[in-house]
Amino acid sequence: MPNPVLHQVNVLSSVLTSTVNSWRGCMVLKSAIPGVQPALPLKLYEFEACPFCRAVREALTALHLDAEIYPCPKGGTRFRPEAQRLSGRQQFPLLVDENTGVVMNESADIIDYLFATYGHRSIPKAYQPRTLRPVLGALSATLRLGRGLKARPSHLPAQKLELWSFEGSPYTRLVRERLCELEIPYVLHNMGKEHWTEAGPAVRRLRGGPLQAIPGGKREGMLARAGEVQLPYMEDPNTGVSMFESADIIDYIEERYAG
Repeated sequence: MPNPVLHQVNVLSSVLTSTVNSWRGCMVLKSAIPGVQPALPLKLYEFEACPFCRAVREALTALHLDAEIYPCPKGGTRFRPEAQRLSGRQQFPLLVDENTGVVMNESADIIDYLFATYGHRSIPKAYQPRTLRPVLGALSATLRLGRGLKARPSHLPAQKLELWSFEGSPYTRLVRERLCELEIPYVLHNMGKEHWTEAGPAVRRLRGGPLQAIPGGKREGMLARAGEVQLPYMEDPNTGVSMFESADIIDYIEERYAG
């Protein structure tokens, strides 16, 4: 069973990480609702502790774009060779878009591509590269004590796990870090907040009462699928397990796949 005190300490440091990063990767651009996905899934090779990878994940949240995540932590052997084959180097992030034939490194180029191709616009000011952003990103990794940085032994699931998340969420970050360390690939369903009244934890939103999801939005779809909108939410098609609560998800991942 997870240690509740240690888990809350991890949540607090994750909150600080989101604060250092100005809580980017929480809200969805109004123009990105309802969240139409490309015909073929985007593929992102990355690792959680990398500030440049984080910038790309923030853009994916803003654009409501899902992606297949292939974790490439330091010392990893599962997907790093594949990234090397695709791009000719082990540099992260690496985006593969089979809809257009694009294979690219460099976070700034990827972000520009995502907003131009799927947002049909230039990069919003909040997501444009800044000199201090990598420094703050490195500080974020320090606050998390290197979580999501180095590979650990694990068992590869036959099918990808599915995780409903958004980049700025302190709770989902804990789950993504664990999946990254264990090199477990997963489908990332970005579920950013679609309206300012959804700000805050699920039980303390600015607008009280039941969630009033935007018609046709992804949160309305999750409400129909899972009965509530609370993140993280994970489904494991290998076992049929579905669950909320970051502590429970982490405990499940460790018991099922670590080793």
